[in-house]
Amino acid sequence: MTDRIKDVTIYTDGGCLGNPGPGGYGVVLRFGKHQKKLSGGFRLTTNNRMEVMAAIAALEALTVPCEVTLHSDSKYLVDAMTKGWVTRWKANGWRRNKNDKAVNVDLWERLLAACADHEIVFQWVKGHAGHADNETCDVLAKKAAAEQNLPRDEGYEQATSPAAGPTASLFG
Repeated sequence: MTDRIKDVTIYTDGGCLGNPGPGGYGVVLRFGKHQKKLSGGFRLTTNNRMEVMAAIAALEALTVPCEVTLHSDSKYLVDAMTKGWVTRWKANGWRRNKNDKAVNVDLWERLLAACADHEIVFQWVKGHAGHADNETCDVLAKKAAAEQNLPRDEGYEQATSPAAGPTASLFG
C-alpha cells in the first residue's frame, strides 16, 4: 500500500434541451486502468448549471484526496475557476460587481467545497472536436436530459421564481 496521492483525470460536460430546459451532465473519471462514468439530469435548468454540476458530481465521487486534471468544454466553468472569478465573487458577497449578483451561487459554493480536499487543474477542451472522453460525456449528458420524470433543480427553480425578484429572468 502506498501513501502516494492518486492522479485522476476527469472529463465533464453538461447541456440542456433548450436553455433553460431539461438538462443533463456526463462525467468520465479515469484512474490508471480504472474508469467510471456518471450522469444525471434535472427537469428545468440551464446549460451553465449543468456544466458546473458535472464538475461537482465528478469531484464528489472521489473518496480520497487526489491530484485531478479536470477537462471541460465550458469556458464558463474553466475561466471562473482558473481566473479566480469564483473566489472574487465569493469575497464580494457573491456579487460580480457593484450592480450584478453572481448567478448559480448554490453550485459555486458546492463546487468550492468539492475542490477543498484535492489539487485540481481545470483545463478547457474544445467540444465536439473528436476527443473520445469529451464525446462520451456529451452523449451521457444528452441521454440524462432526455430521461422521463427528472428531479427539480431546486437552486434554479428557486432563483427564477417570482419571489426571487428582478434578477429572476437572468440565468447562467
